[in-house]
Amino acid sequence: MNSPVTSVALSYIMNMTHNIHSRPLRIASYNIRKARGLDGRRDPGRIVDVINALDADIIALQEADRRLGDRPAAIPKEMITRATDFDLVPLAQNDVSLGWHGNAILVRRGCQVASTSRIGLPGVEPRGAVAVKLTTGLTVVGVHLGLLRQSRRKQLHRIVGHLGKADNVVVIGDMNEWANARGFEPLAGAFTLHSPGRSFHAARPVAALDRVALSRDLVLSDAGVAQGAQARQASDHLPIWADVLSA
Repeated sequence: MNSPVTSVALSYIMNMTHNIHSRPLRIASYNIRKARGLDGRRDPGRIVDVINALDADIIALQEADRRLGDRPAAIPKEMITRATDFDLVPLAQNDVSLGWHGNAILVRRGCQVASTSRIGLPGVEPRGAVAVKLTTGLTVVGVHLGLLRQSRRKQLHRIVGHLGKADNVVVIGDMNEWANARGFEPLAGAFTLHSPGRSFHAARPVAALDRVALSRDLVLSDAGVAQGAQARQASDHLPIWADVLSA
């Protein structure tokens, strides 16, 4: 006979394996600035509190690792295991990083991953995107695009080319674009771009730098920006979230 914990976990897994027609999935994105808050303190516990409050199924993180040396994780892996209901998707190429080029993805425990990939991106700065395909067929691509619009266009073009036929795809992250529409031309036709709200700067949000693009077979049922007191201190970006359904 299953224990209560096992039964709950089994129920969650069964729900996740249904087509996402059954319920929206909450996909979130958060540039955590290497866990350094606006008060100058590195506080991974504070970042974890913000992550837990999002009530998301999948979270794409940017700047999840330090820049120098072996790029050690900004949040200890054991803290994610101990203090959250998420599993870290194995995307790193070493034992100390959370992700690749600072991009990491967390999935709610019980959410089953079918495959992963890393997408090398062109541009002046070294950048890369990460993609996770779930057993439900949904693919989530976590991005942190470059600072130059010319680079961002090339990077989006590379991502779209990597995906091929864009079905059941969410592209989400810090897209670093201040304009409403310019710079996103490579997404036209296959994706619909959404701006959940102004997410930067956390102390005084003036720009919607963090966005989500959905393939045409997906529908946005709700979206927003987390603006709690901790979120306004933990990083220079506020987290965004999007509730997604099949069309």
